[in-house]
Amino acid sequence: MVLMSMKSSRPPLPSWLQALQEDSLLFSPANSLDKLLDSGLYTGEVTEITGAPASGKTQVCLCTAANVAHSLGQNVLYIDSTGGLTASRLLQLLQARTEDEEEQAGALQRIHVVCVFDIFQMMDTLQDLRGSISQQVTSASGSVKIVVVDSVSAVVSPFLGGQHGEGLALMMQLARELKTLARELGIAVLVTNHVTRDRDSGKLRPALGRSWSFVPSTRVLLEVQAGSGAPHGCRVASLTKSSRQPTGIQEIIDIGSCQTPEQSSSLEGSKP
Repeated sequence: MVLMSMKSSRPPLPSWLQALQEDSLLFSPANSLDKLLDSGLYTGEVTEITGAPASGKTQVCLCTAANVAHSLGQNVLYIDSTGGLTASRLLQLLQARTEDEEEQAGALQRIHVVCVFDIFQMMDTLQDLRGSISQQVTSASGSVKIVVVDSVSAVVSPFLGGQHGEGLALMMQLARELKTLARELGIAVLVTNHVTRDRDSGKLRPALGRSWSFVPSTRVLLEVQAGSGAPHGCRVASLTKSSRQPTGIQEIIDIGSCQTPEQSSSLEGSKP
């Protein structure tokens, strides 16, 4: 294949990719979003979390990574284009799940982080991953991987509008890479996206326009809970696109733990 011959001329695969080649991944999402996602994230699909700055998109990604790495003992590829990922916050989330330091360390090692600064680096990372596992997946069974991308809009938006005529083409190329990973290789893909405000209705809508709207199979909008009496850290999660459930349903979650407020209170009450 041309793709393989091109990759063979590159330097050796990075350590995070070598590790992903060795282990398979079974995926389960953060518990707080189960109802909206119809029991969880699905392999073969792109799921998108949208929201304004400080709405909790990165926190959902971190909770998902911690859950997969610890609860399932599997690998996560976390592509960070915003600088929002911190090892200290990941460790804090893992400490809430287990007091065993060896388990915490093992889970951290299973979260493979790649920082990218533009859309070209992001596509290189996705192509490296696709090329490395395409020969491992068979029709009978194969490795199941999860890729977290936080965020797509951070690398796409600078190329849209103005004099950047190539922006739409680059965005759709990135879309094809993500959907290929999800559909052809059976990977669960979780991405984040910014929001804009509709000029006519004033409502929030996902960024990147109509062309991108066909990429995710499921979309969840995160918003800060309105009202002075709203609990600190709580968000309203709304299902805005789904092929399995009616859109418009909502859940209130504690973004600090990615649980419902009731679950969070129960967990806090059980601590010594």
